Amino acid sequence: MSSKNDEVPEKKETLLVKYLRVFFAVALYWGVSISMVFINKYLLKSDQLKLNAPMFVTWFQCVVTVALCVICSQLSSSMPNLLTFPSTKFDAKLSREALPLSVVFVLMISFNNLCLGEVGVAFYTIARSLVTIFSLIFTYFILGKKTTLPALACCGIILGGFFLGVNQQGASLDGISVKGTIYGVFSSSMVALNAIYIKKVLPSMDNNIWKMTFYNNINACVIFVPFIVLTEIREIASFPHILNLHFWSLMFTAGFFGFIMGYVVGFEIKVTTPVTHTVSGVAKACLQTVIAVIYNQDVKSALWWFSNIMVLFGTGSYSVVKSMDMKREHAATVAKQTDEGGEEKVRLV
Repeated sequence: MSSKNDEVPEKKETLLVKYLRVFFAVALYWGVSISMVFINKYLLKSDQLKLNAPMFVTWFQCVVTVALCVICSQLSSSMPNLLTFPSTKFDAKLSREALPLSVVFVLMISFNNLCLGEVGVAFYTIARSLVTIFSLIFTYFILGKKTTLPALACCGIILGGFFLGVNQQGASLDGISVKGTIYGVFSSSMVALNAIYIKKVLPSMDNNIWKMTFYNNINACVIFVPFIVLTEIREIASFPHILNLHFWSLMFTAGFFGFIMGYVVGFEIKVTTPVTHTVSGVAKACLQTVIAVIYNQDVKSALWWFSNIMVLFGTGSYSVVKSMDMKREHAATVAKQTDEGGEEKVRLV
C-alpha cells in the first residue's frame, strides 16, 4: 500500500548510506593501519629492540590472526547470539582459491617491512606513494576497467610528488636509501595487486571477509616458513630480547592489529573499489608522515613538504573524480531500475 511513498526516500537514503559506510571504512582503516606501521617500525628499527627479521615478525602476525579466527569461530559456535563468525574448518579448495592472493599478500607485507627497515616513517610515505599509479595499471590489465583523463592527470601529480620527494630526500642530511626506495616501489605494486585480488577472491569466499582473512593467513603462514629458515633463523637465534616479556607483548599487539587489519582492508575494498582503497592508503600515509615528523622532531625542507602536498593534492583530486563517478553510476543505476519498473508495468497492462 505504501510502496510508492516509501520508494523515493529509500533511493535518496541509499547514496547517504553509501557515503557513511565508506567514511566509516576509511576511518577504521586509517586508525588501524597507522598504529600497525608505528608498532612494526618500533619492532624492526628502534634502539631498544631492532629485530632485523621482518619476515618473522610478519609470520608471527599471521599466526596470531589464524589463532584469533579459530577462537572467534569457536565462540560463535558456543554463543551464536553474541558473535557471528564463519567456520574455520579447513577446506583445501578454498585454500587454493585464496593462494594467488596469499602470494601477493606475502610479497606486499615483506616489501613493506623491508622498506620500513631501511627508511624512516616520514620517507616511507614518499616511497609508497606510487600505489595509485600501479592500481590504475593493474585495474586496466587485470579487471579491464578504463580510467578517465582527469583521473590520469591526478596520477601525474602524484608521480611528480614522488620524484620530488626522492630528490629532496637525497639532498637531505639523512640521504636517500636506494634499497629503501626500491622496496617501497615494489611494496606499492604489491599493495595495488593485493587490493585487486581481494576483490577477485572475495566472491569465492561467499563475500565473507573473515573467511578470506582466515585462508589468506593460513596460506601465508606456510609460504613464509622457508624464507625465514633460509634468511632469518640466525638473526632470531642471536636476538638478545627473544625471551623478553616486553618484546612478546609488542609482538602479540602487532598480531592483534594484523588480525583487525585483515578485516578493515577487506571491508574498505568491499564498500569502495581497489583504486579507492589505494588512494585512501596514500592519504593515510601523508597523515602518518606528519605524525612521524612531529614525534621525531625532524627538520624538513620546504620542497620536501611540497612533495607531500603534491601527493596529497593528487590523491584528494582523484577522490573527487571518483566521487563524481560514483554519483553518475548511482544515478544510472536508479534510472535503469526506474525504466525496468516502467517496462514491467507496461507488460502487465
